Amino acid sequence: MKLDLWLLLGSAVIITAIVAVRLAHRSGLPSLLLYLALGLILGESGFGIQFDDPLVAETLGLAALVLILAEGGITTRWSEVRAGVPAAISLSIVGSAVSIATVAVAAHWLIGADWRIAALLGAVLAPTDAAAVFSVLRRLPLPPRLSGALEAESGFNDAPVIILVLALTEEHSPTVLGMAGELVAELAIGAVAGLLIGWLGAFALRRLALPASGLYPIAVLALVLGSYGAASMLHGSGFLATYISALVLGNSPLPHRPATRGFAEGLAWLAQIGLFIMLGLLASPSELPAQIAPAVVCGLVLVFVARPLSVLLSLPFFGFSWREKGLLSWAGLRGAVPIVLTTVAMTAGLHNADELFAQVFIIVVVFTLLQGPTLPWVARALKLTIAGGSRDIDVEAAPLEELHAELLDIQIPPDSRLDGVEIFELRLPQGAAIMLVVRDGKSFVPGPSTRLQARDKLLVVTTSDVRGVTERRLRAVSRRGKLAGWYGERGD
Repeated sequence: MKLDLWLLLGSAVIITAIVAVRLAHRSGLPSLLLYLALGLILGESGFGIQFDDPLVAETLGLAALVLILAEGGITTRWSEVRAGVPAAISLSIVGSAVSIATVAVAAHWLIGADWRIAALLGAVLAPTDAAAVFSVLRRLPLPPRLSGALEAESGFNDAPVIILVLALTEEHSPTVLGMAGELVAELAIGAVAGLLIGWLGAFALRRLALPASGLYPIAVLALVLGSYGAASMLHGSGFLATYISALVLGNSPLPHRPATRGFAEGLAWLAQIGLFIMLGLLASPSELPAQIAPAVVCGLVLVFVARPLSVLLSLPFFGFSWREKGLLSWAGLRGAVPIVLTTVAMTAGLHNADELFAQVFIIVVVFTLLQGPTLPWVARALKLTIAGGSRDIDVEAAPLEELHAELLDIQIPPDSRLDGVEIFELRLPQGAAIMLVVRDGKSFVPGPSTRLQARDKLLVVTTSDVRGVTERRLRAVSRRGKLAGWYGERGD
């Protein structure tokens, strides 16, 4: 097929997928379901595109997961997830172990799978999916600790499960003690590598004025991908290193942060589209009906037994209410990760790997269709949603290296408490000043008594040493008003 035809076909598929995002957003469905359907339509039973190479699917799938995890870390606000991180770590380790054991026992006794395949089924179904969780949670106004736990869990829990899946697909299965030791070592190496590369990268980028703003997002992505490669070469968890380094870089005061987030989001969307369509192509519709019954049985155990049990046993001392634990149990969405992990078993040539792929494919489709659209309803029924949207401001920063200063471009959102505040009431630190206001397409130099309005765009100049204080003060007032300090709001 000629290049021009491939480009035309590829652009048509991407545009169709983008339209599908709009449909998914309106219906409340995770977009992954529509992408999988598009892959099935393009595949052997639809337009006849043949794709049956599990090794290629595994390689491309893992690469796409790295990009999706990177975007998750870069766009996650540490101040919002920090309170939920201890619970997320417990869910990722203790909760995953409970889920794996529960599903493995059920698969062995209820559908007759041998213990190795049963353990693999439990392992690949254990991780919640970052793309599915991020796409639903970021539209759902939940308490910060609850949403933070779910969001951080989906970023952390891939790493230990992938290590376990790789161990279970080896020719000679290791002992439980050996797997535990390997798990601890790889997670420790991955965490250290991610932290080091994230901190060093942020330190360097804060002090370098690159010649073009578009280079900053590329540099951040290169650092994140480099953390994966470095950790993997040291026999550590590349996925954990990716998420941690992205989290550090995404929450550091780097130049052009909104541009970096936008770049990461665009790449992640492209990775999601390609990943789910590829997995749809890999599936054989003719083989799916025979696996519906065992898939539904294991899916019911996963959703109604394994996930609630893992939440209860991993969060006894974190102070979550029963209502919050109920939502945590229902919000364990699965997506691409389980399907991609089954390609590892297919590549290893394990017996019944094709049936495993079909079962996991069905579980993801059926139970994402069940949980995704109903998650907002469950949150409201449990009275866990919070009123009002985010009042955070977007800050675009550009370094003025020779002047030791920073130029901040700030957009005031519609529901911000900055609306109506006079500039002198902001009490910005010495060394910071609002130099220009753009309102309704017209710009003017403000005075101390100028009253800010929603949707104003502000140009703020600060010295480098007070940039952080300036950003925190503006965020605090945006969230709680000019008396933010009285409410204990610091803008972190």
